[in-house]
Amino acid sequence: MTRYTMSKSLKPIAEMAKQDGRYHLDAYLFVQQALVFAEFELDLGRPRPYGVEGVFAPDEVAEQSHLTGQQLCEACRQYAQEMYGLMAQVVLKNWRVTTTRDFGEIVYNLIEIGEMTKSDTDRLEDFDDVYDFDLVFRQSFVITMSDDV
Repeated sequence: MTRYTMSKSLKPIAEMAKQDGRYHLDAYLFVQQALVFAEFELDLGRPRPYGVEGVFAPDEVAEQSHLTGQQLCEACRQYAQEMYGLMAQVVLKNWRVTTTRDFGEIVYNLIEIGEMTKSDTDRLEDFDDVYDFDLVFRQSFVITMSDDV
């Protein structure tokens, strides 16, 4: 029997997700991935340079890569649609994520354990009612065909 060993970096998130109990571990990983998607694919914030630890002071790095709650919610929407297509809302609901406030709750849990940072002006309320899940994931979903088909 193969035994799964959790990486050290994933362990605090898994423990926090279990202790909190509201959201599936995959929801936390999704939000972290959506942040990377926002920085590198959507050019929101400025991505942290790889391999240059120590070049920037911690405050400079956080400032350079800062996103607002609304921007992160938009990144989560686009990333979910890109990853899961028409099933995006179903996948998120399976993780118990049904509103943009849920993204905020996840972010603030990650901040609490040091996996994300926030600025002095950030508030949990920044994630309230950014968009309606039914509207963006079902009613306004558009299927497009590439010209390569």
